[in-house]
Amino acid sequence: MGKLAAGDNAPGFALPDQDGKPVSLKDFSGQQVIVYFYPRDDTPGCTKEACQFNENLQAFKQAKVQVLGISADNAAKHQAFRAKYGLAFPLLTDADHAVGEAYGAWGEKTLYGKKSIGVIRSTFLIAADGTVRRAWYHVKADGHAAKVLDEVGS
Repeated sequence: MGKLAAGDNAPGFALPDQDGKPVSLKDFSGQQVIVYFYPRDDTPGCTKEACQFNENLQAFKQAKVQVLGISADNAAKHQAFRAKYGLAFPLLTDADHAVGEAYGAWGEKTLYGKKSIGVIRSTFLIAADGTVRRAWYHVKADGHAAKVLDEVGS
């Protein structure tokens, strides 16, 4: 799947959260949602990104925006990650990368000059009507949540 752009319909999904409860994009119909894809729980960049989304969570809630993090990690890893850092938003498991592929957040990437296949750190601001309001690909973890919050406010 190619990259999504503003105005595209956000691909629907239903994925288990950290407690095994299914979470669907349809659950948030009529409200804005941030869906961000990250490589792995409890790694330096992913931790920084998750903690910064968490630090801004009250501002996102005031703007009526739900935050969802997605990786291939299982429920037990998500539970440990949330507990260790006090994360207060759902972490979803995309074990087969199908949702990541649908969003263009799974594929070839380059790290330190080496090409590999994996999660492309990406974030999507989905409008209340289910379309992509903004897509960010190959994001830098540090400071990204604040940039997303700025976009929500504009």
